[in-house]
Amino acid sequence: MATVAQWISGARPWTLPAALAPVAAGSGAAAALHGASTVRAALALSVAVALQIGVNYANDYSDGIRGTDDQRVGPFRLTGSGAARPRAVLTAACAAFMVAGVAGTVLVALSRIWWLLAIGGACIPAAWFYTGGRRPYGYRGLGEAFVFTFFGLVAVLGTTYTQAGRISVVAVCAAIGVGALACAILVVNNLRDIPTDAAVGKRTLAVRLGDGRSRALYTGLLVVAWFAVLPILRAQAWAAITFLALPLAIQPLNTVLRGATGRALLPVLRSTGRLELAYGLLLGLSLSLKG
Repeated sequence: MATVAQWISGARPWTLPAALAPVAAGSGAAAALHGASTVRAALALSVAVALQIGVNYANDYSDGIRGTDDQRVGPFRLTGSGAARPRAVLTAACAAFMVAGVAGTVLVALSRIWWLLAIGGACIPAAWFYTGGRRPYGYRGLGEAFVFTFFGLVAVLGTTYTQAGRISVVAVCAAIGVGALACAILVVNNLRDIPTDAAVGKRTLAVRLGDGRSRALYTGLLVVAWFAVLPILRAQAWAAITFLALPLAIQPLNTVLRGATGRALLPVLRSTGRLELAYGLLLGLSLSLKG
């Protein structure tokens, strides 16, 4: 039976910046539109965190029962290690998705934007079929598209829209920047797993691109994130403080460009997560400032 510490590890807390950053940035964009709401921001955060944890447990379950994690060099997995029964991990994933669904429904009810239920409802199957089902799209190189869409565009713009009732160019730019950094986390995760994923037929984008081009993609995503801030500066000069997070990109980028492989890339995952969190928090703060 898995310990509490193992269940926490299996939830992969280092991925939570991908849930926190878009809500921070989206709430800042809502504040810039004079529509910030602490209650709605808290509900959006609940949705994002629950979805992230649900995705992590669902991936643990699906990859584990397929045998994809048998030779894994990455973080601890509950199913693949045998520490927890597959059904228990599946139950945990379903529970997290249920929490996300309830919080999302309350958020939509408060905002009275009922058509958002359709988008929210699409998040759960999108999370499940990343590695679940008979033809998981994560095994076909489409994982980054999912992350950019749901942990970038949907998360940031949904947060803004449910608070302010509208979106702005600033919100779109913030969504692009946050989405790019969320994708960077997945790219480096899959870069680490190229040998083992290729061996079991998991054709991630990194496997399709190969080692060198995956490293170039990681670099490009970081560049996109910072370029996304530039148009925001025209509307809000305070957005310049987002660049205080730029030094956090140096170490992970150097590690990737120097050709680190396997377990040597594990610190890059956490560093990129910290970078995304700092980026989202600073951008959100700057957008909430006056003048």
